[in-house]
Amino acid sequence: MLKVLYNTGARVSELIGIRVNDVQLDVTPSVRLHGKGRKQRTVPLWKDTAAEVRRWIDFAGLQTNQALLPNRWGRPMTRSNVAERVAIAAVAAANRCPSLLERPISPHTIRHTTAMHLLQSGVDITVIALWLGHESPSTTHGYVEADLAMKERALAAIAPIKTHRSRYRPPNALLRFLEAL
Repeated sequence: MLKVLYNTGARVSELIGIRVNDVQLDVTPSVRLHGKGRKQRTVPLWKDTAAEVRRWIDFAGLQTNQALLPNRWGRPMTRSNVAERVAIAAVAAANRCPSLLERPISPHTIRHTTAMHLLQSGVDITVIALWLGHESPSTTHGYVEADLAMKERALAAIAPIKTHRSRYRPPNALLRFLEAL
């Protein structure tokens, strides 16, 4: 669940809506997400995410029309199921990284993390907007505003213009003209 959530940057509603037949694991691994306003998008999967999903489908004995992430009764997980699993994972991760205890971590936090990692890796903002299913790249623009490290790298990439500061001294002709006014 966490790998798919991070790999796709899916909203929780999109994650719990994935059915086994929405996942393509052959030549080009991908998942079809059903987003807001009945919009669909296909997001590529890393090979290790695809392998993990394949193992999960086999282990759980899932059929093509079943939810990829069923609850214990075989129905799709709920938003709260996903939030609980993320909270459990965050507590476990805090054993290795105690600063996580000071941060609220939710499924949406993982979505933002995906967006920031794509941005910091040099992926164009319009591609990130498509990846996340944003209607407009302007929605995605907030990630650019939020990334101070990118701004610092941009500043370091350009050198300040070297200028010679001197006091302006008007020519005598200009001074005579002004005095004549």
